[in-house]
Amino acid sequence: MIKIGVSGARGKMGRRIIALAKEDRQIEVRFGFEYAGCPEINKTIDGILITSDWGYLKSCDCLIEFSTPGAAIEHLSYLTQSGITAVIGTTGFDENQITAIKDAAKKIPLVFSPNMSVGVNIFFRLIKAAAENLSKYGYRVNIEEAHHLHKKDAPSGTAKKIAAIANEYKFGIKNENIKSIREGEIAGDHKIIFESGVDRIELFHSAKTRDIFAQGALLAAKWVAGKPVGLYSMEEVLFGK
Repeated sequence: MIKIGVSGARGKMGRRIIALAKEDRQIEVRFGFEYAGCPEINKTIDGILITSDWGYLKSCDCLIEFSTPGAAIEHLSYLTQSGITAVIGTTGFDENQITAIKDAAKKIPLVFSPNMSVGVNIFFRLIKAAAENLSKYGYRVNIEEAHHLHKKDAPSGTAKKIAAIANEYKFGIKNENIKSIREGEIAGDHKIIFESGVDRIELFHSAKTRDIFAQGALLAAKWVAGKPVGLYSMEEVLFGK
């Protein structure tokens, strides 16, 4: 049984993580963490205490982090002091914040990925295979992504990862070249287009609900338990390397 805490517990992702965790016999949710001014602080909701007291961290094996970039970085000190493993699904970090996460992973086992979805991480592998082969034949690349209105970062971390994979093969994609759409309640759409003078190849992934990210985070929490100190990706969780 893996005991978890959920940071950002009353956000949309936090609620889905808790709901899905309750259906998993291998997981027990010990608490939900929220900022001190949250209207639901110190209440027990659906059997889960919502707290701002980091003392509860000692009651769990792993913290799943889906708050804000600034809050997630502040929480790293509590994690490293307690020696608790972590899964960070929050996105929108700047380079300094990413460095802080890497530093924390020198003290605790930590899974950090721009996208927790199983499908998206397989999508990354397909992109890598396409980019590696098509780069030899003069193809051009375009990347498009769409998310809900509430998503603050653009382009998304997933789109930046797609660009980074393609750029391993010298496609030269810059973040400002990525087309980003923010509208409605789109859970997450990503497309990469390889185009030549004679044909066009599209790889596309569409998230139907946020549950794909919650499911991946729970899978990562179970996987990282008992792992040595270090920084891990969802690719390692899923494929072992």
